[in-house]
Amino acid sequence: MDERIQKYEDKMKKTLSGFEAELSTIRAGRANPHILDKITVDYYGAPTSLQQVANITVPEARMIQIQPWESSLIKAIEKAILTSDLGLNPNNDGKIIRLVLPELTEERRKELGKDVKKKGEGAKVAVRNIRRDANDAFKKLAKQDVSEDEIKELEEKVQKLTDKYIKDIDKAVETKTKEIMTV
Repeated sequence: MDERIQKYEDKMKKTLSGFEAELSTIRAGRANPHILDKITVDYYGAPTSLQQVANITVPEARMIQIQPWESSLIKAIEKAILTSDLGLNPNNDGKIIRLVLPELTEERRKELGKDVKKKGEGAKVAVRNIRRDANDAFKKLAKQDVSEDEIKELEEKVQKLTDKYIKDIDKAVETKTKEIMTV
């Protein structure tokens, strides 16, 4: 592939994977350890991700179990979960923290579905901005003795990439929305 297009495709790929990573942190009724990805714990004065200080497992469909490697971290982990926007109440027995995920209400499911669509629109806008940047760069090539036909061809290739990534984003939105709406 043309290296002039490759860097724009890489940016679109990063946009898609970033969007998919963001979707994995949205709670959909079933326990998913990725909803804890954004949580950090104060570990000896340094903010550290939960995955680096504890073992996270899913023993049941609607329960996440967090077993810190140091029992002194239990209070810090509990506080981090309570102050997060997850809306979960941690239960601890001194060694293990359990998070029981409540069943999502119909209203909450619709709200999450709208949120997913909004995030999808944001990702699509990002992809379109990459296309715009690419087209601007190609127009500047005209000053460097690149033929109009070649520029047109580059713009068409970037448009095909844009269409492909927008379709992938739509597919991801549809999949996540279906997952959220499934009771």
